Formats: sequence, C-alpha cells, structure tokens
Amino acid sequence: MCETVCGNRVLGRESAGLPWVRVSPASVFPALEPLLPRVSKPVQYVGGELNAQAKPWDAAAVHWALMYPDAYEVGLPNQGVMILYEVLNERADALAERCYAVWPDLEALMREHGVPSFTVDQHHPVGAFDLLGVSFSTELGYTNLLTTLDLAGIPLHARDRDESHPVVVAGGHAAFNPEPIADFVDVAVLGDGEEVVGDITDVVREWKTSGTDRRELLRRLANTAGCYVPALYEVSYDTEITGVTPVDGAPATVQKRTTTDLDEWPYPKAPLVPLAETVHERASVEIFRGCTRGCRFCQAGMITRPVRERSLEGIGAMVDSAVRSSGFDEVGLLSLSSADHSEIADITKGLADRYEGTNTSLSLPSTRVDAFNIDLANEISRNGRRSGLTFAPEGGSERIRKVINKMVSEEDLIRTVSEAFAQGWRQVKLYFMCGLPTEEDEDVLEIAGMAHRVIQAGRAASGRNDVRCTISIGGFVPKPHTPFQWAAQAHPDVVDARLRKLREAVNSNRKLGKNIGMRYHDGQPSLIEGLLARGDRRVGAVIERVWREGGRFDGWSEHFSYDRWVSAAAAELEPLGVSLDWFTTRERGESEILPWDHLDSGLERDWLWTDWQDALSEREQDDCRWTPCFDCGVCPSTGTDIEVGPSGTTLIPLTVLNPVGRELGA
Repeated sequence: MCETVCGNRVLGRESAGLPWVRVSPASVFPALEPLLPRVSKPVQYVGGELNAQAKPWDAAAVHWALMYPDAYEVGLPNQGVMILYEVLNERADALAERCYAVWPDLEALMREHGVPSFTVDQHHPVGAFDLLGVSFSTELGYTNLLTTLDLAGIPLHARDRDESHPVVVAGGHAAFNPEPIADFVDVAVLGDGEEVVGDITDVVREWKTSGTDRRELLRRLANTAGCYVPALYEVSYDTEITGVTPVDGAPATVQKRTTTDLDEWPYPKAPLVPLAETVHERASVEIFRGCTRGCRFCQAGMITRPVRERSLEGIGAMVDSAVRSSGFDEVGLLSLSSADHSEIADITKGLADRYEGTNTSLSLPSTRVDAFNIDLANEISRNGRRSGLTFAPEGGSERIRKVINKMVSEEDLIRTVSEAFAQGWRQVKLYFMCGLPTEEDEDVLEIAGMAHRVIQAGRAASGRNDVRCTISIGGFVPKPHTPFQWAAQAHPDVVDARLRKLREAVNSNRKLGKNIGMRYHDGQPSLIEGLLARGDRRVGAVIERVWREGGRFDGWSEHFSYDRWVSAAAAELEPLGVSLDWFTTRERGESEILPWDHLDSGLERDWLWTDWQDALSEREQDDCRWTPCFDCGVCPSTGTDIEVGPSGTTLIPLTVLNPVGRELGA
C-alpha cells in the first residue's frame, strides 16, 4: 500500500483498486492562535461569523475549500463565494469551507512556524480538501493563489500533483481566459457556478470510489459542461499561437454554463455577517444577471449575456430572508445596471413600503443616467440617508462614447443631476476611463468641462454653493470576449500624461474646480492587468517569477511593484520572442488566434469583430432587449433567451418592525 502524509491528511489506495480515503484532518487553530496577537486585524482569521457553517467532516463525501484570493475585508462580501458556499453545504454529500488570502505579516509567521493554509470556518488545512475552488474577480489576484498553494504544501504546477492533492478549480470573470494560470490550475469553470459545482461534486464523488488515477479524474471533468482542463490541450507557437489541440478525448471547445431561471437559485439566503470591517456592510440581492446594453469595453456585460431577471416575488423573498437572517440595515439591489430591471419602479416602491419605519434602506450600486429618474431615487432613499448619486458616463466626449457604445448624453446627465440637486442631493460621483481605443487628449479633457457644467447646474438648481462632483478615472484594459479584445492598450506614460492635463483643466476654473474632487489610478497597474487579461500560457512564468520575488496583493497599490513585473516579463518573455508590449500595446489582426478562442462565451467571433469595426467607425449598437436580435450568438448557443418582465404582480405587504429580533424571538 502506498501512503502519503501531507499537512494533517493521510491518503491511501490499494493497487487492487480500492478508493482513495481522506481521514478527518486536525484543526490548525492551536498552532495559529499564538501567532494572531502578532499580526494586524487578527479577527479576520478566526471565523465564527453569523451564518457561517461548520459541517462534520466525516459526514461529507466531497470536501471543498472555497477561496477568494484577496484579503478578508474584500473577499467576505463576495456574492459568488457566498452563493457557492450555501449551495454546496445544502448537499448532504458535500462540505464547503472558506479561505482568503493572508496578509504578508501572517504569511511570514506561518512559514516560520510551519502552519499551512487554512479555512476560517473550522481551520482545516487547505491541502486536506478534495477541491480548492478559487473565484477570480480580477487577474491581479493570481499571485495570491500561488501563496496559498505553497503554504498548503500543494505543488504550484498542476502537472506535479497526484491523487493526494486537491483539484484546483478557477472560476469567476477572470477565468474566461485562464491561459496565463494554466500551469497552476487543474480546471477552469466558465460561466455561472450554481449548477456546475454540483456536477463537479458528482464527478469527484464517483471518482473517489472508482480506484482510477488523477488523469482519469481530469478526463471526466473535461467532459463536464462548462469545465476546461488546460492539461488536456496542447498549444503551439510561432511567436503567435499557431494551434490549440485537445487530447485524451477533451472537447475542441468549452462552452460557458448559464443558469437560466434565477428564481430557482435564491442565494445567498443567509448572508455572512463579518466580524471585521469589510468593503461592503450590507446584504446584497442580485435582481438580474446579464446585460445587453452592448458597452464594448465591458467584459462582464458580454460574458453574462443573456439578461435573466428575477421576478418581483423572488426579489421580495430574498430581501426578506437576507434582512431577517443578517440584521443588515441596508440592502443593495445588484446587477450590472440595476435600474434597467423591467420592474424596478415596482420593486423599489414595494420594498420601500415594506420596510418603512424599520431603518432598512435600499441602494442601487449600479445605475445608468438614461435608466434613472428622481422618483426612483426618492424611493431608494425613503427609509435611509441620502448619499451621493453615482453614474458612469465612462467617456468625456460624445465621440468617444460612440466608440465605446455608451450613449449617455451630457444633456441627460445635466438634467438628472439638476433635478437631484434641486430635491436635496448635494453630491454626485462620475466614473470615467482613460486610454480608450481611438482616444485623444481632447476626449479626456472634455471630462473637466462636463464636471464644471455639473457644478454650475447643481448650484443653479439648488441655490447653494456647496454641491460637489467627484470624478473617478481608471485606466482602460482590453478584455477577452469583448469587441475590444483586438485593441491596443494605451501605454502608462500616455494615460498618466492625459490625467495630468485633466487635473490642470479641472483646476483652470478655481471657482468651479474647488467643488470637484478627482480620483484616479495611474496607468501602470492597468498595463499589468492587461498582460494577465490577454496573455497566453507563456505568461505563467512571469506570474511565478513575480511571486517568487515577493509579489503579493498586486491589486493593492501599497504592495504592487511595476518594476518587478516589468523585469520579470523581460526575463521570461523576451527569450521567447515576445514581450510585455507585445501582449498589451499591440493591436491584433482579425486572423490571429487568440489564447481564449477555444473557450466559448456564447458570443460569435465574427459578431465581435464586426462590432470592433463599428467602434472604429463610431457606429452605435442598440440594446437588443427592446429591438430585433443582432445575432451575437448567445441565445442559441446557451439554449436560452432574454428573460424580462413585467410579471403583472406586486409585492405582498409585510409588517417588519424588527426583523432580526422577531426571528430570534426577541
């Protein structure tokens, strides 16, 4: 009998074909606890949050560690992890626990004292689980995955793992091009996760009793809808990619998973309530998924098509469950553009009526100017404070907004903010991007004029001089599965120069400029995000080198090192005939094989190319929810269709004076 001992787990398999067995692992908390007084924010590592779950290890056949590869304060509110955590733990045969990236201070102590990566729920070692599921919202979390693998005693490279190691599964929006991390993950899941995690659990449970090896498990997963196994695809290069060839019966293309009826998946039912401060202190309910506005820069809008709305009743039930189980006094109604829900007026009025007098307020974190009205704003703020309004014109000039297909007119914006200022609002925040395709200095400088006119309109409408406008600007990153996937990314020097000119333009009128705040991200992190977003497997060596040289938490400005990434890219890529610039600031041609071409988001490649050409010609595309189909390919390829209301129903009134207290019998 062959046995492997690794971080509190013992596994064995008889050569005659007996299944692999994982014994219940010991908690690492006795070794971790003495270290916590020596680190910042130790409470983030102790677990025990309201609505956390701690299932008996031996009662489950399949064990998942679910990781958000960032700090607890960012990861705990993540909806994707919360949803999968509940979905898996509802199964009798599965157990799911959570883990987050540890800060460098604790990492150093863990290495010194031999403490492995752990989950916060029961402090089980990550290496003891059958699966490590990692949800990537941004590519800049890749190095944190390597830290977790290394601390867990899991080989960094998938090819070096055996049956004793967890299967590393990547998901989330940044997994739609997993090629840069192909060396490190066993499986990448494309699309919605609610159903596919169940399918993966079934495959792993059956494999564990089959007596077959890890390669067979990977073959089975490769033939599970929505699952991509990089090891079963061979990529050839001649500077550019020349071919991607599946092996061992893997499918030629992998299509994303799409959850069609969101009302059947009302998760999370009981949101986690953090012990430490987090970026969002609220319950969140996703009111619909997908977007057909057609913003050409927006990967999220493209890869989550088609639109699928939750019903009015479904939303009401989820809000009620979230408030009762958590005690949060704010509920965020989430989507890519929440005011676009076909019944948003009925939703907000019904919820405002229901929770009037309870100090339970609503928020719409994502709204468009052309889908927003003051009645909607008044309903949202009826039971809570009036915070600032937030809109995202994205481009300063009308010309650049045509290029990106974000047809928000300045007239609509001024009219909306004027009415808001007249009715008591005092602050508005506007989001923009810099470095967009075809952009010139003048397009960016028009942001200053727009901000000036917002202040002028606000003063005129309110009769006050204390109205404020904040402009927040990020560097544009071309993303896979969008019409801009072929575009050249602007160099950081160009982005930073335009932002300096913009600041000067904002301050050129001191009477108006003093009421305008400006927040921006410099272009350097955006360029590295661009390398990781559109890279191929050759970029994996850059990620590993950066990590070995100390790269951690690259999404945090205080930890990010541009020089470290540039030097690692030069060392690893230039001997191969490519470079950082080759992956980022170079425009692609129509015939070039892109690293993700064998991964199907549902969008036809020809349609994306045509839309790219329309962008260069400054031609707009309408929202296909309300116009004839544009044949993007999503609906037929996913076997579904756009699902919108109205449902013709209303929310049932409830008297909810103290939801949490009443639920607990107070």
